[in-house]
Amino acid sequence: MTGTPSGDGAPSGVDTTVAHSARVWNYWLGGKDNYPVDRELGDRIMDVYPQIVQGARADRGFLVRAVTSMAREEGVRQFLDIGTGLPTHNNTHEAAQAVAPDARVVYVDNDPMVLVHARALLAGTEEGATEFVDADLREPEKVLEAAGRLLDFDRPIGLTVLGTIGHIPDFAEARALIGRYLDALPSGSLLALCDLVLPEDPASAEALERWNAGAALPYRAHTPAEIASYFDGLELLDPGVVPANRWRPEEGPGTDVEQYCGLARKP
Repeated sequence: MTGTPSGDGAPSGVDTTVAHSARVWNYWLGGKDNYPVDRELGDRIMDVYPQIVQGARADRGFLVRAVTSMAREEGVRQFLDIGTGLPTHNNTHEAAQAVAPDARVVYVDNDPMVLVHARALLAGTEEGATEFVDADLREPEKVLEAAGRLLDFDRPIGLTVLGTIGHIPDFAEARALIGRYLDALPSGSLLALCDLVLPEDPASAEALERWNAGAALPYRAHTPAEIASYFDGLELLDPGVVPANRWRPEEGPGTDVEQYCGLARKP
């Protein structure tokens, strides 16, 4: 780990007194870049809703399959990953460059812990390139200007927004933000989006309440129709908007998760 540590051994700028989504998510994915406060909240949620771990892993599986599909089937060689989170296995650049070694990837996040690990994210292939942008999802102009230093906005770009848009409490604002990013992308670009749908049982509702009571950033769940609406005006690819475990699974889909996703092409 790089960076100047704070008094409790954490890098400077990292608050270890409150759980953070990137670190809790890292814990559920089996990573080690988290602190006791993150594991405590993660365990409290798993106590009432153990399926959350399956959902987190289904979200990551969708990312890998969607990026692979964009690179292999759609010929995309540029990716903009918004809400990167902490690096684990099968990051966006790894999935893309496994198909196309010359693929270029720009990661975007504003979490200090993620910034500390930026160098790990930047280890791409010799033929390709990766960059990291310290910016907030709510700053599309800043994100797009920085991404333009590496990506060619005259050629198709794969935009990925996974487990991130729920941090925007107002749905209309969330829709507008995705629209602003899509407006900047050329024809043939694709949007891969995945996020939490409204809980359908008391256990998952309790899990969401525990998250919002204990995490630094609250989360707003969507309805399936709201997830689908992010793809309005785009060409939705098969199998449409579905639970993440049902999006082109390599094996049997298993039990459905409450993360819904889709991949769509800009005409």
